[in-house]
Amino acid sequence: MWFKRRVYLDSAAGIAGNPSSAHEEGRRAKEMLEEARREIARLVEVQSDDVVFTSGATESNALAILGHVRALRLLAGPDTAGRNNMHVLYLPSSHASIVENTGLLAAEGVAVEPLPIKGYRVDTEALASMIRPETVLVSMDAVCGETGVVWNTREVGEVLKRAREGGALARILLHVDASQVPFTEKIVRHHFGADMLTFDAAKVGAVRGVGALIAHRTIPLVPLYKGGGQERGLRPGTEVPENARAFAAALGAAVNARDAFRASAESYRARLLAAILASVPGAVVNEGRSQAPNILNLSLPGRDTDYLTALLDEAGFAVSTRSACETDSEAGSRAVFALTGDTERARATLRVSWGPSVRSLDLDRFSRALAQAVAFVDSNGQG
Repeated sequence: MWFKRRVYLDSAAGIAGNPSSAHEEGRRAKEMLEEARREIARLVEVQSDDVVFTSGATESNALAILGHVRALRLLAGPDTAGRNNMHVLYLPSSHASIVENTGLLAAEGVAVEPLPIKGYRVDTEALASMIRPETVLVSMDAVCGETGVVWNTREVGEVLKRAREGGALARILLHVDASQVPFTEKIVRHHFGADMLTFDAAKVGAVRGVGALIAHRTIPLVPLYKGGGQERGLRPGTEVPENARAFAAALGAAVNARDAFRASAESYRARLLAAILASVPGAVVNEGRSQAPNILNLSLPGRDTDYLTALLDEAGFAVSTRSACETDSEAGSRAVFALTGDTERARATLRVSWGPSVRSLDLDRFSRALAQAVAFVDSNGQG
């Protein structure tokens, strides 16, 4: 009996099997990808076809913002007024991929405005007065990655719903970046009152390079670039099923452990904050009425917090001054400035955030190291 050793002769399509290929290796890769898609859809309580895999939150946000508005402009056809008379609102404390992509729309002739903030919330009364017949999109995050402020997305969604019911000429969509949510908040779509959601694998596990945009097929979107028909034609390029599977598993693990992690994080944060306020003179907490318990943002006015992060790094603690995507900014934390309007606080921020592997004793050690580092900076005139 002849043993037929299987020979893979399609390496030009991908060494490990391309999900778009029709052969056995391709079918296995496709099934792995689709199983991950189904699992994420189950967790978010949407249809599996709503899940579009991307390279991460930045791409998902860009696809939601640029992809939707550009699609509407194409649908307007030769009607110049319809193509150019569009209005978009964004949360100014959001991730750079929201702020800067709405900036790209502004450069393309779209009217773009920041959402009003009052008391660490979107001011929904002011928002209602800002909506125009040509308003088509509101983009914001669910949890601020720098400060941990939990935003009132559902209230924003209700304002948009009332505007639509009140005769707004366009369907106003709400896009929410939920990347920072899974460890501490519900991730089901209706929880946010959103039409589109963004998730990122790197925020829930060790895998990088994969994320998802949750968007129903009926939402007009166009791809950011061309090169293939993958992901409903919205995200050209060969998918990586192994990454998608790891993403789905990490997201599921975060959801299953959410209540336990949230309870421990609340206890840890209270203890850490008390220790810091007792040992670090002049420390100011940047937080809202509703707060992610695993993110603590401090302002240390008069101190060089970049230097402090270097000292803490040497002591064995990895912290940051602001979002990793904006570490080269000389103006300080854009998010803190948007929330407080205080330049001094924005230029002297320190962000402490943690996941399930961090223990209370680790944070106790950190508070002591921070107090020592600040004392060293103060005594040596390094502020």
